[in-house]
Order: sequence, then C-alpha cells, then structure tokens
Amino acid sequence: MSDRILTVDVRSTPGAPHLLIVAGELDQYSAPSLGDALSRIPAAFAPGLVLDLSGLTYCDSTGITVLVAAYRRAEAGGTRMAIAGLNAHLTRVFGTVGLDQLFSLRPTVADAVRTVTV
Repeated sequence: MSDRILTVDVRSTPGAPHLLIVAGELDQYSAPSLGDALSRIPAAFAPGLVLDLSGLTYCDSTGITVLVAAYRRAEAGGTRMAIAGLNAHLTRVFGTVGLDQLFSLRPTVADAVRTVTV
C-alpha cells in the first residue's frame, strides 16, 4: 500500500453544480476514493459537475481513467463537467495526452461553474 493521501470534499448546493474539491496524489492507490465520491453523485449531475483540482499534486493514468469515466458519465447524463485549477505541470500533462481536447479546463472554480451552467 501507499502512504499517499488524497482528499475529496463533495459540496452540493441545490440549484448549483456539484463541486468536488480534490487534493493530494491521484494514483492507483487513491483513485478508488475519487471514484467512490463520484459514484455517490446522481448520474445527471444536474445542473453540472465541477472538479476543483487546484490541490492535486500528481495524477497517473489510473487517475486519468477515473476522470475520463466521470466525463463520460456526465455526458451520458446530458450535463456538463469542467475541471478547475490544474497546476502548470498537470496542465502540460493533460495537453500532451490530449485531455485538453476532452475536458473543459478552467483556471478557477468560478470560471468552471460558469462553463457548466451556460
């Protein structure tokens, strides 16, 4: 097992997008925590889903798989998903593997909320 820590804080307010604040390292050991948190949110994510990843320090392919699954679930539910606050390194990684073409990446949570509620 790993001593890496991932925290996921789920915030739901009626009429507002669901907000998941994710911090720490997202890898093969911690990805199930994020997957579990996402699975507890209704499939439609109405009126949207925002992942605040400003506290994310690392993300491996297992973490990316969880994020892509969340995107696909949101899309199937007819709603929007946005990612906020990626650091420069993770923004570069996401761009290199083409995830900037899949995800709506925004610098702040406020920008991401506007993106999913338009």
